[in-house]
Amino acid sequence: MTNPKARAAVASSAFPSVAMLKWSGIAILGALAVTVAGPAKANEVIVSHGYSSFGDLKHGPDITHLPYVNPDAPKGGEMSTWALGTFDSFNQYARDGNPAALNTIGSERILTSTSDDPYGMYCYLCTTLEYDEELTYVQFNLREDVRFWDGTQLTAHDLKFTNELFRTKGIPEYRRIVENFFEKVEVIDDFTIKFSFNPESSKRDRVSIAGITPSFSKKWFEETGAELDKATDAPFMSTGPYVLDSFDYNRQVIYRLKPDFWGADHPFSIGHYNFETIRTEYFADRTAAFEAFKTGAYLFKAETDPKEWATGYGFDNVKNGSVKLDTPVDGTVGQALSFVFNLDRAPWQDIKVREAVSLMFNFEWSNKALFYDLFERPDSFWPNTDLAATGVPSEGEIAILKPLVDEGLLPASILTDEVTAQAIQEADTNRPPRRLLRQASKMLDEAGWEFGDGPFRMKDGETLKLNIIQFNPLYDRVVNPYIENLKALGVDATLERIDRAQYIERRRSGDFDMTNQGFQMPFEPSLGMEQWFSSKTADNSSRNLMRLRDPAVDKIIPAIVDAESLEDLKTATRALDRVLLSLRFAIPQWYKKENWLAYYDVYRRPAELPPLGVGVYDFWWYDQEAADKLKASGVLR
Repeated sequence: MTNPKARAAVASSAFPSVAMLKWSGIAILGALAVTVAGPAKANEVIVSHGYSSFGDLKHGPDITHLPYVNPDAPKGGEMSTWALGTFDSFNQYARDGNPAALNTIGSERILTSTSDDPYGMYCYLCTTLEYDEELTYVQFNLREDVRFWDGTQLTAHDLKFTNELFRTKGIPEYRRIVENFFEKVEVIDDFTIKFSFNPESSKRDRVSIAGITPSFSKKWFEETGAELDKATDAPFMSTGPYVLDSFDYNRQVIYRLKPDFWGADHPFSIGHYNFETIRTEYFADRTAAFEAFKTGAYLFKAETDPKEWATGYGFDNVKNGSVKLDTPVDGTVGQALSFVFNLDRAPWQDIKVREAVSLMFNFEWSNKALFYDLFERPDSFWPNTDLAATGVPSEGEIAILKPLVDEGLLPASILTDEVTAQAIQEADTNRPPRRLLRQASKMLDEAGWEFGDGPFRMKDGETLKLNIIQFNPLYDRVVNPYIENLKALGVDATLERIDRAQYIERRRSGDFDMTNQGFQMPFEPSLGMEQWFSSKTADNSSRNLMRLRDPAVDKIIPAIVDAESLEDLKTATRALDRVLLSLRFAIPQWYKKENWLAYYDVYRRPAELPPLGVGVYDFWWYDQEAADKLKASGVLR
């Protein structure tokens, strides 16, 4: 089952979701208690089918299937799509290698979440969970019918092994955050596992951090010698619905539905996992990929290029209805695509320099000239939600921000100014943006960067240089006009396009001035904010690429982690959002509320999608009769 919300970002980075991208389908003691009637007694044990930080769970223990799926969806057929670049591993969790698409499709966890409940987590590999009122522990009572792909039975020993594996061999940013989270993990018996928590651990994250433990086979790891931090030629042995069928490095990956999947009749599986196979074709460039789609080499394409979406889908199979264009709205937190500075490099430690450089990315011109006015610009790290900071601070935000102002960690203006995202406050459709150019030039003058004999600005004998690393040629037409604007400002800006493997490694090692980052925040921010923005992860993080080390941010994050009500959480998140925007370490690019989906008329989906997931790989299905008609007409081979 999927986890479309990634409710704790710390969880999503250590244990990526079963489902792919966004199409896939805790204030304390909000769970629907089974054994408690009336007010709980002091530290009474609560038994439930799930857990929620805020309010009751949406779905009860007797649910037969989720309301947004088609429980009668046929099984069979193939979902085929594409990926750009190369792969040489099936291990999502290692920094070694470039993992294949959808490599975690067969992984499952103790708890799952749904695409219509933003705060709930439900027993999946367990029948019930138990915890005390003070949440000093959580105990999962496991199902006895769960089987690994090799037919062996999942037990508590496997889950304890996996939990310890990630705490000792997981990516450093994850280990840094949860290294002291658990006091102990105990196997009570083969089907009962108990997690006891360090009293200093984040209370709202306790159940979820324990519950996202993947179901990997201890026996398989011991027999194969596989390492969590090394590239692998196959996914780790797990319990999920799909297994690796075949692959050809850098060309193709195929996963197949396991015919005897243990969870086929589970209420959270009914209407899910409908495709017999899921195939990903790899391409070296986007043009070749699009031409292949037109010929039916693969049948589903999620479009990200606005030019292609606006101008490329007029070919015959679209006109005759053989290819459908679909634009379902996405109700999840918008992904704020951005350029980010490497704050470890001296020039970008000056906020005036960062802001001047930010002003030269002309979104208004780009949206009109390049994007066909199809994008919006993110004005928050939580766009499209009520977690975004707006206007002047509320009284609750001021209560969080004022002590930091008094300590000298924030300027007093943050208590009275309206929030503004980087470079959004003055739109200019000219190129270069003349008004913004004058404003940015003044900022660089004030920062001490002056023109010498050459065309670029200098300070202390050093030229102001900005190197932007990219691997996707799609961005060339966006970056090159930005570079021209920067050169007009006196910045020696360059685009360095490198292969994907170098791109991954240089971002990890901090070998760049500027790169892309997609800020994808959860609906329920908590401990994962440390991975994104904390000083403790700045030296080694796949999320904190900008190497942000800000004492005010470090002091606001605990207010989010410790929030005991939804309103407190929203207030603290808005305060953090306001401060993050004021630091100007990211230049917002664009985002969109809808998905651009093109697919041959062989795929079907529920008429009404849930608010938090499109569910392409999760609860869509294949129409064999429609496929036969397209084959008979010659559209498909």
